Amino acid sequence: MVVSRGKAPTAQETFLQMAQAAGLRGRLLVTVGLLILVRLGTRIPVPGIDRVAFSERLQNSNFGSVIGFLDIFSGGGLSALGVFALGILPFINASIIMQLLTAALPSLEDLQKNEGEAGRRKISQYTRYVALAWALLQSTVIGIWVNSVAYEPGSAFIFQTMLALVAGSMFVMWLSELITENGLGNGASLLIFVNIVAVLPRSLGQTIELAQSGDRNIVGGVIILTLVFLITIVGIVFVQEGTRRIPIVSAKRQVGRRMYAEKSSYLPLRLNQGGVMPIIFATAVLFLPLQLANSTNNELLIKLVGYLSPNSSAPWAYYLFYLSTILFFSYFYASLVVNPVDMSQNLKRMGASIPGIRPGRATSEYISRIINRLTFLGAIFLGLVAIVPTMVEGATRVTTFQGLGATSLLILVGVAIDTAKQVQTYVISQRYEGMVKQ
Repeated sequence: MVVSRGKAPTAQETFLQMAQAAGLRGRLLVTVGLLILVRLGTRIPVPGIDRVAFSERLQNSNFGSVIGFLDIFSGGGLSALGVFALGILPFINASIIMQLLTAALPSLEDLQKNEGEAGRRKISQYTRYVALAWALLQSTVIGIWVNSVAYEPGSAFIFQTMLALVAGSMFVMWLSELITENGLGNGASLLIFVNIVAVLPRSLGQTIELAQSGDRNIVGGVIILTLVFLITIVGIVFVQEGTRRIPIVSAKRQVGRRMYAEKSSYLPLRLNQGGVMPIIFATAVLFLPLQLANSTNNELLIKLVGYLSPNSSAPWAYYLFYLSTILFFSYFYASLVVNPVDMSQNLKRMGASIPGIRPGRATSEYISRIINRLTFLGAIFLGLVAIVPTMVEGATRVTTFQGLGATSLLILVGVAIDTAKQVQTYVISQRYEGMVKQ
């Protein structure tokens, strides 16, 4: 994408325009209404489960840590085992799978690049099918897992639990698409955003109670952890918005008798191409041995899981493995998102070039070198964001924010920035429409 410089409206102008624009108000009401509906659905319990026994098993099982991590993205729906317990998670997993398949299968890549809107609709349909299959798999595993705490355990209970969870997940996926089409922002991202925010009051309440205990060490730990979170949020904003602007010069053009001068613009390359995805992939890799150890009771896997934990006897092994995994997936995801060869070809078609760099292969190699450097810096930042809060929690012994770490902060800040940009774009388009009508 080649971008020229322009002036964006201020925050005050944006809010004023939002208040005056009926269309924008309508989209905002649709978004808020559907988000409230999803939050209500997470509190509708799946029938037939002994809640006391389920809570005890959740606390005493190794699988509970996996549920605790995923519970953040469902807004407490998994720990409460509501009808919307799976929420948007199957759709997110399906989207990741389809991104990987699109990069691996030439037929899907051709469908995405060359078929236009029809091709994108087909890929969206395939994503829904994969989400359905993933929801069936996850709901079946959960049904088998909670079968022992059911009032009437058996195959009928497993089937009814699976049916309730799959139906809830598909309904949430449909609501997310309604938000994307008729509301503000990306529906799936906003659902995760709201679910994470829903967990914040509980964590804040526990932290305040801990600080009121009077222990100076605990109070100091809470202050240090709060400062670390604030610094992390500021860093996330800078990195999420950070771009390397490669100058682009368009050649002189003659249209009829008129000669157009060279036009300067820039090619923006983001510092963090993958967003939160590398951390999500790395976390999934860390949780995979835990799930296998819990389901197979294999002694070797259990020992391995013991090392892949920040609370192990060798925490440096956990941090080193986590950082290496984030680095690997950062480069992997950047290769899926950005293609230097395509960028070089697009610049050549537009008659544009990078000053001092020959068009074609030299341009693609130059862009590739810059992307590799940016990806390395972005991956190191992601690793620090993922590791530092956990290290501070361990040092201060303040674990009330456990789970609400790097991934959650990245999602909160990223979704807030993207939604604000979409609102700003909508305001600008309405302003220009008003100018044309006048």
